[in-house]
Amino acid sequence: MKERAAEVRKSRGSKTKDQEPAVLEKIAELSGTDRELAERVHAIVKEAAPELLPRLWYGMPAYGKGGKATLFFQAAAKFKARYATLGFNEDAQLDDGAMWPTAFALTELTPQVEARIAELVKRAAG
Repeated sequence: MKERAAEVRKSRGSKTKDQEPAVLEKIAELSGTDRELAERVHAIVKEAAPELLPRLWYGMPAYGKGGKATLFFQAAAKFKARYATLGFNEDAQLDDGAMWPTAFALTELTPQVEARIAELVKRAAG
């Protein structure tokens, strides 16, 4: 919670402030597979939806508009999980009927997985 409070204080006053250096620094702090996944997700988001601004959200890389985190990456190590997570918040436009996934487990990025992530990011960005 302290980390989140510091993030909010740093971003106060500007919903369009460039936080990419802080995101890249956080990604560099990750280790092993988490770092590899986060680096690729970052590159995919930047390419698929450049209008989504990188920011930190609860200590993890996130991307969105207007100060909101539309999508986020959670490292497996942060929660001692067996997989990293790519998640989408409610402003992501992924609606598909009465029920749809909002989070995806990531263990490896194959070309098919990367294509799916790019598709989801484009939809989430609107």
